[in-house]
Amino acid sequence: QLQLVESGGGLVQPGGSLRLSCAASGFTLDYYVIGWFRQAPGKEREGVSCISKSGGSTNYADSVTGRFTISRDNAKNTVYLQMNSLKPEDTAVYYCAARRPLFRRCVLSRDDYAYWGQGTQVTVSS
Repeated sequence: QLQLVESGGGLVQPGGSLRLSCAASGFTLDYYVIGWFRQAPGKEREGVSCISKSGGSTNYADSVTGRFTISRDNAKNTVYLQMNSLKPEDTAVYYCAARRPLFRRCVLSRDDYAYWGQGTQVTVSS
């Protein structure tokens, strides 16, 4: 059974850093484009970043460009989201998701992702 599990969330002060992990079980991550999304209370789920199967192509939302970095270690079956210079508006539940293997494009539309993790809470507050 294909499963994605996020970890690494928590409470951090503004300006701080966190690294989120998305671990896959039941399938080999190499065949999937992976995206990170987030959902703040009362808001729709939005795309944050995505990475191609090989890791050679990435994409970021304007709001996180220059602060967040996505990477993958296919040997460990894990995708990471390094988040620096965190702001209170980054507070949300963060989800990782996978596109179906047929698709190669790294996109930030949630409707293009078929498999989702349960999410990890990130809170940025002093």
